[in-house]
Amino acid sequence: MKTLIIIPSRMSATRLPGKPLLKLNGQSIISHVFRRAENADIGEVVVATEDQEILDDVQNNGGNAILTSKNHKTGTDRIYEAFNLLKRSDINFIMNVQGDEPDIDVNDIKSLDAKMKSNNSKIGTLAAKIHDDDMYENKNIVKVKVKDSFNDNAFPFAENFMRKIKDQNKVNIYHHIGIYCYEVETLKKFISFKQSNNELENKLEQLRALDNGININVTLANKSPIGIDTEEDYLAIKKIMKYK
Repeated sequence: MKTLIIIPSRMSATRLPGKPLLKLNGQSIISHVFRRAENADIGEVVVATEDQEILDDVQNNGGNAILTSKNHKTGTDRIYEAFNLLKRSDINFIMNVQGDEPDIDVNDIKSLDAKMKSNNSKIGTLAAKIHDDDMYENKNIVKVKVKDSFNDNAFPFAENFMRKIKDQNKVNIYHHIGIYCYEVETLKKFISFKQSNNELENKLEQLRALDNGININVTLANKSPIGIDTEEDYLAIKKIMKYK
């Protein structure tokens, strides 16, 4: 079974415009992510972007990239267009890796891919343990509640995804890491559904799958990667990676 990794990326992020090309140790954020995905060695890696600057940067750093439409509402729409443009009929799974997490653990990418294949799952994603109680109330940090504990089931189903938890039972709630692996036919089906009210209200597109009866499996990650959403995030990871 073959997996294709597609990394959606665009310059017009609202909170930190131009972030894919910000430099860490002399190399762009998007090229760092590409290299991590490539080092996982689970299949071909392609960056899907609407911006010529990103395409040029990835290609200049030895990576593969493809230009997509500027009209996509979500990263999933972008990866689906890229997949169609690539005209690959030999692919079983498509993994959507976030373009703003340059310290993503290579072994977590491998683990998700292996579990998808051994369980014949429809959609899989990652979650990490929460070590700081403030994360429960931080709406910028997405949480996932799993149906079984990871001790009982190494690839349990997600029960719900949420942005804020207050005065709730925190059992089986983890930090959601926004990497998704789709079985190809499930991705096609997912794209055909309208955005659900739940998805639009919470700004979480994975809720569209749950709202339409598609199960999402979750595997436990080694760590939470730092997502770069703000200038503060960028400066923090720049400091960390300087010493790596």
